[in-house]
Amino acid sequence: MKKYIIDGNNLIGKIRSLSILQSKDKQASREKLAFLIDRYFTNKKAEVSLHFDGFVNNKINTPRINLIYSNELSADERIKKQIESVLNRRNLIVISSDNNLKEFAKVCGCKCIQSEEFGKELLKGENIDDEESRIKAMDDVNMFKKLFES
Repeated sequence: MKKYIIDGNNLIGKIRSLSILQSKDKQASREKLAFLIDRYFTNKKAEVSLHFDGFVNNKINTPRINLIYSNELSADERIKKQIESVLNRRNLIVISSDNNLKEFAKVCGCKCIQSEEFGKELLKGENIDDEESRIKAMDDVNMFKKLFES
């Protein structure tokens, strides 16, 4: 089974909408990212670890993702420790655009995916949902117009 290790703060910085949200509400950007990743892995057989810097603020509940907060370490250091603890690293996929972390992962035999690339994959389904909600909202507006026309 493939195991994904995701550098959460790095990924948030590469997804424009999450980056903007993070500047206003750090917790909300983390929750949105966790939701997107959880949805992305819905029908996939994989273990997923999502790493964030710092301490737990409000617990985020996701059924398919193991959220890991770095506490006193950096998320990069916590990710490196997780990589080192795995025996079969060929099944590890590290998602980050941090050059130092990617080099470490490659030396350890892991596959690496750029955060930008993975971010585009995450948002593929998001655009469909946005379009569907816009269409539904337009239908609702038309329905209200019909109801209140005299």
